Amino acid sequence: MRALNDVERPVGRLVCAPHSGGSAATYRPWSSVLPAGTQLLAVQYPGHADRMAEPPAASVAEMGRSVAAELLELDSRPCALFGHSLGALVAYETARALQESGRPVGWLFVSGSPAPWQAGGGTTHRAGDEELWNELRGLSGIEPEVAQNTELRDLLLPVLRSDITLNETYRPAPNPEPLRCPVRCYYNAEDPLVDPARLDAWAAVTTASFRVRALPGGHFRLLSDPADLLGDIVAALTESEAVR
Repeated sequence: MRALNDVERPVGRLVCAPHSGGSAATYRPWSSVLPAGTQLLAVQYPGHADRMAEPPAASVAEMGRSVAAELLELDSRPCALFGHSLGALVAYETARALQESGRPVGWLFVSGSPAPWQAGGGTTHRAGDEELWNELRGLSGIEPEVAQNTELRDLLLPVLRSDITLNETYRPAPNPEPLRCPVRCYYNAEDPLVDPARLDAWAAVTTASFRVRALPGGHFRLLSDPADLLGDIVAALTESEAVR
């Protein structure tokens, strides 16, 4: 994980997991609007950014266990998890691993992903380089200046393909113990990767409260304009004191 603000003695933590191809830096702009005393941490997947030399994780569950292990090395301040797309599944698996270790999280926020039992599947990870790149460009997940840079494309494609493979081959553990934290699920109204009618299935991951909220924009709206999403998360954390 990477710390994205300077809170050294936090009253609580928000830990964020990025989408396929994303890095911890995705969430750096969030640091200025979190409640006072909240430490912002973000997951850096193996094979990404400053971990580029490391081999990718073998599964989403492995990533969740790895993140949980890092958090268990910290003091037991209240903790909330957020994840978008692939990150939603990583956040869920992290929450499961932490609960199994006796340190359940205070909140799970998930965005842009089907529920665990409906996730996985798809053949995008087997597409040719050009097809895969164009599909990601169509979702507005790649900046135009990056999209036109062939050297960057050749560097990023293996990472993207690995992440998409993890997402599309994901299978949750059978009959897992439900979480005991509230879960809030977000989706974007113009996101072609998410079926809003099926998102209520996320309710089954917890015995606590559950809510779905629609937001404007497409799959990567949180990159260009996270205000609505972040405002709702901050309000939930502040009202519940889940990270305080």
